[in-house]
Amino acid sequence: MDLVPLIDLIGEPYTALVGGLVLGLAFGVFAQRSRYCTRSAVLSALGESDLKPLATWAAGFAAAILAVQALLGAGLIDVAETRFFSTAQSLSGALIGGLLFGIGMVLARGCVSRLLVLGASGNLRGVFSIAIIAVTALATYSGLLVPLRDGIGAFWSTAAIGGNDLLAHAGLERSAGIGLGVILAVVALGFALKARLSLWRLMGGVMIGLTVAAGWYFTWQLSTQVFEPIQAESLSFIRPLATSSELALGSGMAGLDQGVLIGAILGAFLAALVSGEFRISTFSEQGVPSIWRYAAGSVLMGFGGILAVGCTIGAGLTGGSVLAVSSLTGLASMVAGAALAQLVLRTIGSGSARTAAVIPAE
Repeated sequence: MDLVPLIDLIGEPYTALVGGLVLGLAFGVFAQRSRYCTRSAVLSALGESDLKPLATWAAGFAAAILAVQALLGAGLIDVAETRFFSTAQSLSGALIGGLLFGIGMVLARGCVSRLLVLGASGNLRGVFSIAIIAVTALATYSGLLVPLRDGIGAFWSTAAIGGNDLLAHAGLERSAGIGLGVILAVVALGFALKARLSLWRLMGGVMIGLTVAAGWYFTWQLSTQVFEPIQAESLSFIRPLATSSELALGSGMAGLDQGVLIGAILGAFLAALVSGEFRISTFSEQGVPSIWRYAAGSVLMGFGGILAVGCTIGAGLTGGSVLAVSSLTGLASMVAGAALAQLVLRTIGSGSARTAAVIPAE
């Protein structure tokens, strides 16, 4: 991929912006059409719905790992100097932040990426939640909550366990990572068949994973062709919300993060519009929980996502696809937090005749 002509034409930051825009656009379209959501997958695993959400999520997770591990095996990307492996990552941050994030995404009825897609589809509850997540993420990323973030993150890091590479810990070669991706793909296909998932929704989930792989490939290629060194990266949504908030306050420069956000919003909006699913939704609708529950969940996600160095996409798929221990730990903690929160809500709602307030439609 020769990016030099584009770099010469518009410069390095705007090349990253354009790349992020394309990636975000694809993500927004496929996420809207497939209803890709980690929170929904957890509820599906708990028996709160059919297996379709879990099957869709599994397809994306498997595709991301298989595609990225294949790229690494073929030497088409190198992640040794990325943030996941060049510096020690916080395991305490992944555990505690992931737990808070998981609880938050159940309270707010969606992870960050899902709320972004919902907001772009006309859901004002999603818009409200994203605004609070962005403010909290900024405070945690570079504001008042930095001391608390650093204090929690300093308890335990990957330096204490000898690194962040899962394959290295297991003493395995890259081929094992590819093999893991194949196994996960077979499992995901099994879920899809059991859930009778439509081909289009299955492909939507797969394309989410491939978009993450495309992000790694694009940023790696960009990192080898720019004058100022940058780190390879892929999709995330919690950090872009924080950096875009900084940009809005007059600090920083637009780049990949802003492209991903703009693209995802535009892609989801267009997909919802074309499919006839764009609809204004408010807090006044029947069965919708209190605005304070959304606010609390959003705060937990904003703080927990930055503490865990990623949301369910940034840590779960981007970090998970390179088999970073901290990211996989964060993802597992998010799932555990979500399951715990849902079980508590189920218990609270069990005595009520109206369970819609506990497990409402989005």
